[in-house]
Amino acid sequence: MGELGGASQGPVHRSFGARVKAFVALTKPRIIELLLITTVPVMFLAQQGVPDLKLVLLTCVGGYLSAGGANALNMYIDRDIDALMDRTSQRPLVTGMVSPPECLAFGITLAVVSTLLFGFTVNWLSAWLSLGALLFYVVVYTMLLKRRTSQNIVWGGIAGCLPVLIGWSSVTNSMSWAPVILFLVMFFWTPPHYWPLSMKVKEDYARVGVPMLPVIASNKVVARQIVIYSWVMVLVSLLLTPLGYTGWFYTVVALAAGGFWLWEAHGLQNRAKSEATGAKLKEMRLFHWSITYVSILFVAVAVDPFLR
Repeated sequence: MGELGGASQGPVHRSFGARVKAFVALTKPRIIELLLITTVPVMFLAQQGVPDLKLVLLTCVGGYLSAGGANALNMYIDRDIDALMDRTSQRPLVTGMVSPPECLAFGITLAVVSTLLFGFTVNWLSAWLSLGALLFYVVVYTMLLKRRTSQNIVWGGIAGCLPVLIGWSSVTNSMSWAPVILFLVMFFWTPPHYWPLSMKVKEDYARVGVPMLPVIASNKVVARQIVIYSWVMVLVSLLLTPLGYTGWFYTVVALAAGGFWLWEAHGLQNRAKSEATGAKLKEMRLFHWSITYVSILFVAVAVDPFLR
């Protein structure tokens, strides 16, 4: 942690507004936006219409606090490698805007508050799922998997799939096959979403010894894995309709969005096979599309009940 020694004095000299902005940054708001995109539409599906708006608000606030706490604890644990990676060199702990003890206390506080908020205002099933997602991300992914195995993002991604279950349980206080299927969609989505970004910044990960798949395998191997996961993801996404949870609208959207995803995935594989490198590999096209895909698919999940 020697790289951080001098930076930790910074917060004393920073403005209140800058400090507030830094603590917000600890929660990784852009990532949480994506988690909420997968939470709220499932509430519409569970309700088969418009869910109670107060419940939606409480679920979103609880989800933000829980994921924000997990992200803050992730930054606390990873502050040593964050200081060495270009992509993370401006995070609050690295710049000294927030000290490690402050970050740890902040993350734990958000974890406790979010769990109690879910338990007392939504239901305890959602509270335990939320706490489970936080602990899985912090302990299983960040502490155990990230620096030890190339399968880190595969299994660590489970934490990012749990908001789907939370959205359903917040409305029904139970489980069903519908959220399980959407959980699996997100499970198979995570690797082909994250591996293209890892391909782009693999030198960063290699420098700090994090064995992301693109660090230890060729672009051909990574692209082949991306295609495999992509096909499974699209096929799983189509299970909702034959099981009776969705109708024609969701099916059309899932086919169209999934078809375009597969086009991009195979395009990346073809470029990798032809030994394309640098800008010619265009790996970020699939990364950016993956975010759009999730948004489109889950909007369809929310809209479909109104068109059946």
